[in-house]
Amino acid sequence: MNLMSRQYSDEEIKADIMNRLMRRGCWGGKYIPLESLVNWLSKKVKRIGRRVRKLIEDLVREGYILLHKGGKTISLNPALSREIVKYVERIIEGGRSL
Repeated sequence: MNLMSRQYSDEEIKADIMNRLMRRGCWGGKYIPLESLVNWLSKKVKRIGRRVRKLIEDLVREGYILLHKGGKTISLNPALSREIVKYVERIIEGGRSL
């Protein structure tokens, strides 16, 4: 199956963003560049730049992701760790991971 032919939902992309940050241990003060995350996802999601940035903005508004260094780096909010883990497990273990 061609990966580009599948349309991923916003919920699946949000779960994948948070899962990638979790796997790298990016909680609170440990963060990664936003561009690195966008590049990782660009191989699988169409219209990656605008769409991922919009979804990250949504996650920031919801409090799941913290911005650092003027919005150039991101990490997960450790205060919501339990909710983040449950959200990611619900989506990814449902067999719909990217």
